[in-house]
Amino acid sequence: MYKSLLKPLLFQLEPEKAHHVVFDNLRRMRQVPGMTALMRSLYDYANPVLEREVFGLKFRNPVGLAAGLDKNAEFTDELATLGFGFVEIGTVTPRPQPGNPAPRLFRLPADEALINRMGFNNEGAAAAAARLRRRRSTMIIGGNIGKNKDTPNEQAAADYVACVDALHEVVDYFVVNVSSPNTPNLRQLQEREPLIQLLQQVQERNLAKPKPRPLLLKIAPDLSDFQLSDILLIAKETQLSGLVATNTTIGREGLQTAPATVEQAGAGGLSGRPLRERATEVIRYLHRHSDGALPIIGVGGIASARDAQEKLAAGASLVQLYTGFVYEGPALVKRINQALAAETHHTAH
Repeated sequence: MYKSLLKPLLFQLEPEKAHHVVFDNLRRMRQVPGMTALMRSLYDYANPVLEREVFGLKFRNPVGLAAGLDKNAEFTDELATLGFGFVEIGTVTPRPQPGNPAPRLFRLPADEALINRMGFNNEGAAAAAARLRRRRSTMIIGGNIGKNKDTPNEQAAADYVACVDALHEVVDYFVVNVSSPNTPNLRQLQEREPLIQLLQQVQERNLAKPKPRPLLLKIAPDLSDFQLSDILLIAKETQLSGLVATNTTIGREGLQTAPATVEQAGAGGLSGRPLRERATEVIRYLHRHSDGALPIIGVGGIASARDAQEKLAAGASLVQLYTGFVYEGPALVKRINQALAAETHHTAH
């Protein structure tokens, strides 16, 4: 129904407008008696073989929603009815900020891709925390945290620490995002020295809490093997619980979309199918060079059950959807979970 009926209508709207229409309607539908049960029957697939324990947390299935779709933790209860095993909110910054001027989200349908330069638009950490306190679902929630645009890199750690303080009681794990290409100079924080300092300060605050949360780092797909090896050393040194691989890419190679259209969209991170192969390579490299000791959440170009299986086979413990969810619709979550359960059943016999 989504691909034949809803998607053609939604794709006539501006991407950001379409996003709001979808989620506002999801919220309305949930208020209709019996609708939550119907949504679950359509999109949720529960099977004990799908359960995973990763960095000390028990996930009901390994398919999550990547950060960026529910920036302000507005729709966690709605998303829980769509079969996700976990949802990552954010990127959240300490203070509210509008993000970059619109238009800032573009579709490349020929590539099943998106280009975004949202720029961490969000209502701030306090607003997200207040919403999470009111939520009803018990689904695992990750908090993806960043710095405000006007915070200089030298003071970035204070922003991440402030987010940890605000969200600590209401999220199950944290992801430090220094890999978005849409906040000026943010990616400079991926360099060895600033990254170690940043992670040490965040981890220090986290470990001082009564119940420390798993702390993960989200990395760019544009890092070299040398940089990836460095990330593994830093992860060990700062006691990270895992990595999220990968964020969007600044690359534009091998696209089917007309170059003029791509150029018109301008700067921003590219996500979706063109990222699939590179994200898998990064996961495989990290898994192999850490001897599988560091859990990886695999994200980038997952648009089918086979894509998800590829990420898991490369060494990911969990996967996340974003662009594939936009192009394929909510049934994608169920298709992936059913295929993974069938695969488990098949290998068991």
